[in-house]
Amino acid sequence: MKPLVYIAHPRLDRSEISGPLFDVAGQTEGVTCVDLYGEYPTFEIDVAREQRRLVDHDAIVFLHPIYWYSAPAIVREWQDLVLEHGFAYGKHGHALDGKVTLNAVSCGALESSYRPEGGNGAYLRDLLAPFEKTADLCGMRYLAPFAIYGAGRAVEEARRGDHVAAWRGLLTALRDDRLDIPAARAARTLNDIAASHAAAPETA
Repeated sequence: MKPLVYIAHPRLDRSEISGPLFDVAGQTEGVTCVDLYGEYPTFEIDVAREQRRLVDHDAIVFLHPIYWYSAPAIVREWQDLVLEHGFAYGKHGHALDGKVTLNAVSCGALESSYRPEGGNGAYLRDLLAPFEKTADLCGMRYLAPFAIYGAGRAVEEARRGDHVAAWRGLLTALRDDRLDIPAARAARTLNDIAASHAAAPETA
């Protein structure tokens, strides 16, 4: 597969998690990286360019912090403009059929908060349901999210290295068609699946 990673972080220079993950993606051969806020600081999205990017890639990843149970505003703007009727959905809109998509997110709260009995009252994947339903409408295969919980404490708790290794493993598994797509679609998160690829040898 040809992965495309979009990062949406309005203060990437201050990011302790999303920034390093984006750097790793940029260092991974065969992965295309796009900084949405960097390319479109005034939200004037080049729809034709973005649609070409989607057509040219097989796996679309949105890397972002969780803002109000969703993504930063530019992701919604991107969706509203780029996923046009006749391109992404509708009778003649089949440009994205069969492509894989997922959210890779950093969460301020601990994993225990993302449960029906937790503070957020739902699993993370359930809160991201609008992304999954958008993927369904566009004929894409939505995978469970890759999640970093308690992101604000990941560095001081020395967890960032493990997260980065799992992320790199996930990207290379996607790129090399080693990811079990049915399992990735059925899971609540990709964390365990990604971790299982963390030590896998990278192939060109």
